Amino acid sequence: MEPYDAIVIGTGQAGKPLAGALARAGHRTAVIEKGRVGGTCVIDGCTPTKTVIASARVAYLARRGADYGVRTGPVSVDMEKVRARKRRMVDAWSEGGEKGLGRLEALDLIFGTARFTGPRQVEVALNEGGVRTLTAPRVFINTGTRGRVPEVAGLDGVPWMDNAGILELDRVPEHLVILGGGFIGLEFAQAHRRFGAEVTVLERGPRVAPREDDDVAEALREILAGEGIAIRTGTAALAAESVAGGGIRVRYRGAEGEGEVVGSDLLVAVGRVPNSDDLGLAAAGVEVDARGFIRVNDALETTAEGVWALGDVNGGPPFTHISYDDYRVVAANILGEGGASRAGRPVPYTLFTDPQLGRIGLTEREARALGMDVDVACLPMSRVARAVESEDTRGFMKAVVERGSGRIVGAAILGMEGGEVASVLQVAMMGGLTWMQLRDGVFSHPTLTESLNNLFMTLG
Repeated sequence: MEPYDAIVIGTGQAGKPLAGALARAGHRTAVIEKGRVGGTCVIDGCTPTKTVIASARVAYLARRGADYGVRTGPVSVDMEKVRARKRRMVDAWSEGGEKGLGRLEALDLIFGTARFTGPRQVEVALNEGGVRTLTAPRVFINTGTRGRVPEVAGLDGVPWMDNAGILELDRVPEHLVILGGGFIGLEFAQAHRRFGAEVTVLERGPRVAPREDDDVAEALREILAGEGIAIRTGTAALAAESVAGGGIRVRYRGAEGEGEVVGSDLLVAVGRVPNSDDLGLAAAGVEVDARGFIRVNDALETTAEGVWALGDVNGGPPFTHISYDDYRVVAANILGEGGASRAGRPVPYTLFTDPQLGRIGLTEREARALGMDVDVACLPMSRVARAVESEDTRGFMKAVVERGSGRIVGAAILGMEGGEVASVLQVAMMGGLTWMQLRDGVFSHPTLTESLNNLFMTLG
């Protein structure tokens, strides 16, 4: 039994910085990682997907050269080089993180699979062989999530891909079929359509991006359909099978009955499940909810004394920046003055389609469901000078404001750099600014932020 002051399981966007902070504060810390340092974000999430999306956007703009008076020849995509660029980016971030941890004298980085064998006692099956048993008064779980596998007949008999697998493609799919119209499915749909693939998206629900307001989801669907992506909503996949000569047939049921689509490749992107099922949580006294997510309070403490759960595995909003904020909460409570909580924090996020969808606060639907007295400001991107000058007027801006107080309670920016513009509105919300102050604010021309003047002028 090896004693430590702290054990951190997983090196995601909460585990890695927390381990570093503990070690720098003098706590002898063991960090357990079964794969590569960096977690989902660095290895097969944010970093690689946005790198691939950037390559796809270059292909898109190259084909649009004539729209800007720029002559280009035929555009082709070398997916081996796209993949190599992605790999370089992942390697740089992961290796940098590993080296950073390795420089800390009070920290031991252990590569293996962790499993609780008792309260605050962890057994590690080492990747290199052998077993180590560790114990500490504090244990932190940051094991993240993985793609959910739907119950589709025959799926286990075809070569389908998840978000990690599709990042390793060395060719452009002839026809990519995607199960799922959420963020992961839509980002890969647009990227591969821009690389040159035919793309079909099958979404079980009534619309893509289901957490958004109807008008936002519909505008997003229209944008993607405008690029030639076939989107079938209200469509459930029933079965999958390989076809002679290569390819995969997916049989589905939709509003018009049963049908089928045959693709060269199949991406499954129907949600995420927590990496909690093989941790031996019962031995530690750690409870999970009906979906397997670890139960925590607002200080990220689990039901077991001395055990915390951070990041996606605790069922909170599945975003890197939220995982990192979990680290800040725990670090403040253990190494700082205490009293930190995740309660009431903002939850911004961005869908990295092109144009982006940036979101902060309440949707219109959520605000009205809460009984709030609100007004809604809307502005098409065709009335945004910078968008017109860039010849990219797809989408619109939308903000939800409270009558009387004038405070901004939510926004959806579907347009050029929508995530950046939504961040400006978030800062305004954090500072308690009213929509009238933004309407009358002086912003540099012609920036996208300047369009907030016109957005809020629609309210008076």
